[in-house]
Amino acid sequence: MIEYFIGVDGGGTGTRVRLAGADGVELAQGQGGPSGLAHGIGNAWQHVGDAVAQAFAQAGIAHPPLAALAIGLGLAGVHNKLWAAQFAAADPGFAALRLETDGYTTLMGAHGGAPGTIVAIGTGSVGQALLPDGQQREVGGWGFPAGDEASGGWIGLRAINHIEQVIDGRKPASPFAQAVIDACGGGRDAIQLWLGQATQTSYAQLAPLVVAHAATDAAARAMLVDAAGEVTSIAHALDPSGTLPLALCGGLGAPLRAYLPAQLLARSVAPRGDAASGALRMIALHVQAASNPPSPAAKARP
Repeated sequence: MIEYFIGVDGGGTGTRVRLAGADGVELAQGQGGPSGLAHGIGNAWQHVGDAVAQAFAQAGIAHPPLAALAIGLGLAGVHNKLWAAQFAAADPGFAALRLETDGYTTLMGAHGGAPGTIVAIGTGSVGQALLPDGQQREVGGWGFPAGDEASGGWIGLRAINHIEQVIDGRKPASPFAQAVIDACGGGRDAIQLWLGQATQTSYAQLAPLVVAHAATDAAARAMLVDAAGEVTSIAHALDPSGTLPLALCGGLGAPLRAYLPAQLLARSVAPRGDAASGALRMIALHVQAASNPPSPAAKARP
């Protein structure tokens, strides 16, 4: 019997978990390391497990057997069907499991399952829409470095390119450039080592420096203006009519609002919930549907 529901939001920077009882009442939250599938299947499960354990500890509940838990996961990297299949195959024994992209669970959380659009901008980025007829639409989410426009990784990559040109003398030095140089080791040789080890998460960790200097540095501001243009393009492709509510989600959603056009901001709404709450809703509906399958007569209806 399922005693608890778990909703998981896993990306390239960290994992966030929401724990609820069988009655759907939320009990606690937990956090862990990155569980985006690009970091490895074993690492993803380890960090999910850590976050789940933290949630039970926060609730003051002894960790029950996995066979008493139903888990819904919205993870970065699920677009890669091989990774997704490997992750699902490594299920350590949950009573029920549903795996979707982090964009889908963000959409579920932001609009409570109602029609709407989201542009999620964190370590990576993706746009998702739930249309009034029930169809879904996805834009972006191709992954770093080829896609994920406007994301922390995308912005950080541009910050690195900027300091390379500053070190070469192709662009002028500035406090912003020096802050990025210092964050990457402080000099050319150290930056070369940094580049050889850098992941999408590493690049995304530079994005806060861009945000912090945008008010005083033209190069930093231009990066955020370009990112806002990408957000606008994603939002338009999701909903060309501009009639559905739009939620800007993820850690960079709020900082980029200052650079978005007024027309887009006019239809933006605050998310009702986050991706972890969307994953919690997703697994609850999944279990409910499995417990109440449609009758043969209902299946036969056109």
